[in-house]
Amino acid sequence: MRANAVAFASPMIKVYDILPPPIDELDEVLAFIYTGPNNPTPDDFERTPLLVRRNKIAIALNWLKLNHADYIDLEISERNLQQYPEHGISVVVDYRRTETNKEPESTAVHDMEEEEGTETGKCSFTVHGITGAEYIDKTAKQLKAIALKHLNSGGKVLAIGQSKDPITIYDNPQLYPMMLPWLFPYGLGGIGNSNIKGRLSDIAHKRHLLMYYDKRFQRDPHFPLIAFNHEQIKESTTAGYLLAEKSKFDQISQRLMDINTAVLNEMARKIEKGETVKAETDDEILCLRVLQFIEDSFFIRPCWLEQSD
Repeated sequence: MRANAVAFASPMIKVYDILPPPIDELDEVLAFIYTGPNNPTPDDFERTPLLVRRNKIAIALNWLKLNHADYIDLEISERNLQQYPEHGISVVVDYRRTETNKEPESTAVHDMEEEEGTETGKCSFTVHGITGAEYIDKTAKQLKAIALKHLNSGGKVLAIGQSKDPITIYDNPQLYPMMLPWLFPYGLGGIGNSNIKGRLSDIAHKRHLLMYYDKRFQRDPHFPLIAFNHEQIKESTTAGYLLAEKSKFDQISQRLMDINTAVLNEMARKIEKGETVKAETDDEILCLRVLQFIEDSFFIRPCWLEQSD
């Protein structure tokens, strides 16, 4: 398995810098369609999961602003809050008259119930569309097919751009809380954060997170791949800097320009098989010197090198 992860900042803060949004904008993203033989009553509304309480929204936003590092700059709009009801539905209710909520084509032969759902208590709630649990195991080809079907049927699309420059993976404690907010609900505990006591390397911190008690970091499909891919990038970058800072960089680069790639490939094949490589010709000697210098850069003594006198 081999992959590379490059992170760009999505300007979500420009979209959600003021919360809650104006109530009239909710109709653009949320629909409430009530079906049944009669118009919905206030008692019916009380049983739905779409009730909005203004005070609860304010409490939740103030908690986020106080406890979540990425919500410190959040602007809570009192004007927008006043638009929300203290009780009731925050979006327009569309009523469609139906005699039953059953779908004949999907009803079992022995299903004798007149309607689906509950007569008392909270009403059952079904999410229509693609949710995380449905597409998390889909292949790239399946996701493309689902997206194409959605577009062909006139479905809506939300496009959010990205910044022109990648986000640095060095000395950036908020990188993972911003990339994976569901793993860091308080926006704290990022890699290399200032609250760490003592010395803790990035790789050790990531291993610690993978052993977290609820296993959420292990089960997440993105964190292990991205976290250790970043470590590979850092290691290769560090090795490149070590080589570039050596005084022999110019002559090594010249050797690489003059090297016989056919001879190098043959020698690499022998080394891969564990054979001892003898340098007899000038091309072989040049290749071995380059390989030896690379090995020395990583503080490894080559055990396969044998140069003829």
